[in-house]
Amino acid sequence: MKPQGDCLHKSEWEVRSIDLTVAYDLVRAFHYARSGSNTATFLHGLFRRDDWMNCQGVAWWIPPTKTAAIATWSGDWRKVLSLSRLVIAPEVPVNGASFLIGESIRLIRADGRFECLVTYADEWRGHTGQIYRATNWEYLGLTGKEATFLTTDGRLVARKAGGHTRTRAEMAELGHVDVGKFAKHKYRLVLGS
Repeated sequence: MKPQGDCLHKSEWEVRSIDLTVAYDLVRAFHYARSGSNTATFLHGLFRRDDWMNCQGVAWWIPPTKTAAIATWSGDWRKVLSLSRLVIAPEVPVNGASFLIGESIRLIRADGRFECLVTYADEWRGHTGQIYRATNWEYLGLTGKEATFLTTDGRLVARKAGGHTRTRAEMAELGHVDVGKFAKHKYRLVLGS
């Protein structure tokens, strides 16, 4: 557990774009999913200003499925972006995640292409989305329960692959393990002009 007095000082940290390799390394090391998408719309990394080579956190943004986007936003579904992975190294001070989210959102706003952000907190992992509540996201309730699959080495794997959603039988055929059905806490953030 991090000491409560150990807070991130904004003057000592920055958030900037990173590439997939850097994001994958951090997600494999510190995120329960141990994997992520093979693409990203935005990948933002958290760095100490005096250590430009050592990424300490990742905010990984991808487009949600069309169905998820429409269920989240009444405007143009193509202007919705999903926070797919948020990970912070254990040595980052306690407010590091909120700093990373805030700076990442600032960069997305500056880009100007998106109107709404969505993210989820996995009940399967005991997450409730406390970090999203703390950073002013709107809580939209629980999603329906969906099957959760892991690879044999413990990585989370999605049923959706490209334009196809694999059946349970296809997932089993690929060797993926069904660990049960779980809901997610859903949050959104409407980006102002």
